[in-house]
Order: sequence, then C-alpha cells, then structure tokens
Amino acid sequence: MYKNESKLQFPEGFLWGGATAANQCEGAWNEDGKGMTIQDCLEFRAGNIKDMHKQFAFTSEDLRIAQTETDINYPKRRGIDHYHHYKEDIDLFAEMGFKIYRMSICWSRIFPNPEDDEPNQKGIEFYTNVFKECKKYNIEPLVTLSHYDVPVHLINKYRGWYGRECVDLFAKYAKTCFEYFGQYVKYWLTFNEVDAMLRHPVTSGGLIEDQFDDIPFEQAMYQAMHHQMVASALAVKIGHEICPEAKIGCMMTKLCFYPFTCKPEDNLATQQRMRSVYRYVDIQVFGEYPLYLQKEINNKGFTVHFEENDEMILKQGTVDFVSFSYYMTSCWAASTEGLELSPGNTFNGVKNPYLPSSAWGWQTDASGLRYSLVELYDRYRKPLFIVENGLGERDVLSEDGHVHDDYRCDYLKEHVCAMSDAINLDGVDLMGYTWWGCIDIISESTREMSKRYGFIYVDVDDYGNGTYNRIKKDSFDYYKQVIESNGTNL
Repeated sequence: MYKNESKLQFPEGFLWGGATAANQCEGAWNEDGKGMTIQDCLEFRAGNIKDMHKQFAFTSEDLRIAQTETDINYPKRRGIDHYHHYKEDIDLFAEMGFKIYRMSICWSRIFPNPEDDEPNQKGIEFYTNVFKECKKYNIEPLVTLSHYDVPVHLINKYRGWYGRECVDLFAKYAKTCFEYFGQYVKYWLTFNEVDAMLRHPVTSGGLIEDQFDDIPFEQAMYQAMHHQMVASALAVKIGHEICPEAKIGCMMTKLCFYPFTCKPEDNLATQQRMRSVYRYVDIQVFGEYPLYLQKEINNKGFTVHFEENDEMILKQGTVDFVSFSYYMTSCWAASTEGLELSPGNTFNGVKNPYLPSSAWGWQTDASGLRYSLVELYDRYRKPLFIVENGLGERDVLSEDGHVHDDYRCDYLKEHVCAMSDAINLDGVDLMGYTWWGCIDIISESTREMSKRYGFIYVDVDDYGNGTYNRIKKDSFDYYKQVIESNGTNL
C-alpha cells in the first residue's frame, strides 16, 4: 500500500482524463471506406499468457486467412462500436470532468491505401466530428498518429516498416492530419510505445518473420525502427510548421525493473535491461542515436542504412514532451533459471515477492510510478505526461445492475498519491494523466473483452454478444471526485 509523503497538490490546469486507441474501441472495420490494418487480422486469445513469443506469433498464412475468411473471431473489427457511439461516450467522459481525452487516428481510415493521393473524406469527417464533440465539452484531444495499426497494404507491398517507402507515406498522412485537424488538436503523439518494435514487431511495425529469409529478422527490426524514428522526426517538424502552437511528444512503454537481488551481476543485468527501454526515446529527445545503441547494433554484426539527410532530420525533429504508459513493475536477474516469471505489458519479468498481482499476473506498484517519474525527468528534463495507467480486472455486473470496483478506486488512489509526491517532493514537471481504457475496450495483449479497465462498463462479451449499453461503474463517480478536486479529494 503506497503512503503519500506530501500534501496532495497538483498544478493548476493539470490535464486529467482518459485514453483509448482506435483499433481497440472504434470497430466499423470495413465501413465508410476504411482500409484493413494488422489489428483487423489478430485473433481472439484469452487468458494469462506467459509466453510472449506465442502471444505475438503471426505468419504470412495468418495474414492471408484474415484477408479472405470471415468466420474467425477478430475482436478488433468490432471493438465497442465507438464509431457509432462516440457522442454518447464523450458525453460520459465530460460527465466525469475530463480535461483531456487521449485517442488515436486510424491511418487506414484517412488513407485506405496509404499510397492514395487524396484522403478518404468519410474518415476526415468522422474524426472532425469527434474533435468537435470534444470541444463542445472543453475536452482537449491528445491524438496519437500511429497506435499499433499498421495498414495491411504496407505489409503486403513493403514488408511493413522495413520498407523505406513508409517514411514518406507516413509524413504525408501526418501532414494531412495536421492540416485538417490542427484547428481542433493542440497535443499530439507520433507513435504509441515506440520502443516496442523489438518486443512485438508485428503490431508495432507490420513485420512478419517468415517474410525475411534474405536478412536476419532482428536486423530488419532495427532498420524498421530507424524508419519510424525518421518518420517521427519528420512528423514533428511538419506539425510545428503547420501548427506552431502544437505540442508534439513521443510515447514509450515505461517498463520498470528492480534487481532481483543485490548481487552485482543482477544489478548490471537490470541496468542493461533498462537501457533497452530508453534507447529509441533517447533518439526522439536528443536527436541522435546513443552510443550504446550503436554499439549494440554493431556488436551483433548488423548495419542500419541511413539516407543522406537522416541525421539532420533526427536533429530537427525532437519532441516537446515525453509521454509514457505505466502499469506495473517486475524484477530482473542475470539468470532467470529457477525463478518464477510473471507476465506484464508485452514482456515477462521475474516475479517480485513483495507485490500483489492482478488476475492477469501484472504486479501493481504505485511506488514504481513515482520511481519512474523521477527516473524519466532526471534523464530527459522535459515535461512528462502519463498517458496510460490502469488496472485490468474481471468486472461483472452485480444483481443491482452495477459494477462495484473498489479495487480500481484503490489502485487509482495510490497512483494519484505517487504522482503528487513526484511533483511536490521530487520536482517532476508532470503535464497530465489519462487513465487507460477509461471505457471498457478490447485488450491489446489478449484481444479479449473480459480484461476490463474502464470506469464505464460496456455490455459485450469476448465474442461480440451483448447490448453494447454503457453502464457507469462505482469508479466512475470516484474519478469524477478526483478530477473535481484536482487530485486532492481521494
């Protein structure tokens, strides 16, 4: 149980809100001209998955089947039907008092074929309406340009982000978004959890291993990451030119590992593990490859091809702030043999005997959030934004027709206390906080509906059965109270 050490206090104008992603909530996967994305091709996989390779395994045959079959359970195709419920959902966010709503734009809804010259006007119209609805309630949108939904066209033609062509196509897409939506959107992110390519290359980059028999797959991942770094920098530069007042940030998975023991080798292994978390955000903040990443690539015998102006592009396209997801912590050791592993946000770590675990095995740790905030601010000296944090549990409707989720309120309370201490005791510049899955959505890790994060229950099961009605949980009123008091009434 986290015990806060400071008087609860948050800056005036602190941005409280919630977060979703297009591929997990919108549905309407083939309506109004939308093109197919990798997320439309991922099957339902339920449960506590400890084998990450198995969790993210995907083949060219899987892709072929997804483009031709219709009787397989692809949950992301339906989401929670936010595409047709966005007004109702945003109205509920406004009732909670949201100051900001983090969401993403689906590239394939704007350009069904990324090589199209003109955007899909139905897609432009949908997001314009969403932004207008937010503005009606004085909710600031925080928009992610790419959230794990690589267009299938890019996979079929260019092997995903391995193809250099993706850089210019993404720059065109970003420019279109800034031109059409810049009047509504002040806060932007380029890529969601940009560090994730080397953990799950299919969703992050559209890379399918069996398509790379001409090059080591790991080298292909490094090259694809470079292309995303260049594309991100170009998007930042374009965005600042079109929308001078915009704040454009990066977004990372804030994995946090403690050494399992005080043995020097465990501490060294943990330090090396943490470097792998920061390596690509270092590029987005400092505008160049860190030497340790260059050594890592070279020592593996790989090369990353740079075009003539890439170094200059990286320098010119550094971000304004650093945002991140934080859910839990794990331990790490020089050798994990004989140690119990626990699942987490797209990785496995050594189980910490001092922490509780959720139904999915994620170990909750509010102290780790404060630790992470200090660590990030000391490293980057840029404003920080927590854009994902939350607790996934098996919520059920009780006989009275409500969800009594005191466990979610307790989780939120502890993490708000940790944020307050980081701000008031540690001097961290924190812009805001958006709870992940503020309304129940399809889980990214398992593609199931059963793993629920929301303050709002959506009546639909893992197979799409249900009324899709929205029902306030107890945590809805609790978060409303937190926001009304600017984090001081817990």
